[in-house]
Amino acid sequence: MMIIDSIEGMQELARQARQDGKTIALVPTMGYLHEGHASLLREGRNRADVLVTSIFVNPTQFGPNEDYQSYPRSLERDCAVADASGVDVVFAPGPSAMYPAGYQTYVDVEQLTLPLCGAARPGHFRGVTTVVAKLFNIVKPHVALFGKKDFQQLTVIRRMVADLNMDIAIVGMPIVREADGLALSSRNAYLSPEERSRALCLSRALAAVGALFTEGERSVAVLRTKALDVINEAAGIIDYVDFRHRESLEAVAAADENTLVALAVRIGSTRLIDNRILGEEN
Repeated sequence: MMIIDSIEGMQELARQARQDGKTIALVPTMGYLHEGHASLLREGRNRADVLVTSIFVNPTQFGPNEDYQSYPRSLERDCAVADASGVDVVFAPGPSAMYPAGYQTYVDVEQLTLPLCGAARPGHFRGVTTVVAKLFNIVKPHVALFGKKDFQQLTVIRRMVADLNMDIAIVGMPIVREADGLALSSRNAYLSPEERSRALCLSRALAAVGALFTEGERSVAVLRTKALDVINEAAGIIDYVDFRHRESLEAVAAADENTLVALAVRIGSTRLIDNRILGEEN
């Protein structure tokens, strides 16, 4: 496994691979890899000749009062997970390489970034789409894999790729959970044992909504109330509990099999997100 920290070095390797007729898969990450990331890497290994993962904590997607400085980092740990998952190249650039002095160009997907995390974190998705577009230009992948836990992110990236005619297949991968239902996240490392227990309210709220939907309930007002009850019982601070169409992300009043249930909840000082599509296994 190779570790490359220069943009020029990564571009040259990608150019040579393509000239040799090889396909490239990319799994973009901010590091502190866990089994959720590993599931993407293993699938990427199956889909291409060359598997690249990027490890870059992207400053442009963090707000001024968010956790950029404290976001967990461990390149040595990440490389061990990557190597065990069959990665060929770890691309780990520094912030000054990705955003040199004088940088002023950004990619902005408009409507899809307005609700949910976009409303709570202004400018977040502009940072996400910009860095992903840059990674696509640097790594030159044929296929890129993203987790469905960040469902809005996945939807926004698919829109960007379609709108800008990027010749890249975008693959969404299922949420990976602990045995008790907690969605894997690098930010879970922030949780104390007591907060870790309370954080189960997200998956329990989604399960409760799913059960009501299976029983025939279609009123979003009723389904939202159920979710709120579960989260409030755990004393979670609710950012949003929202019901949206899975493709347009437009709000819905009546739920169906295309409805995304999306949650953002603060447990202590840690903001966690989770989601499910009603009618699908989660």
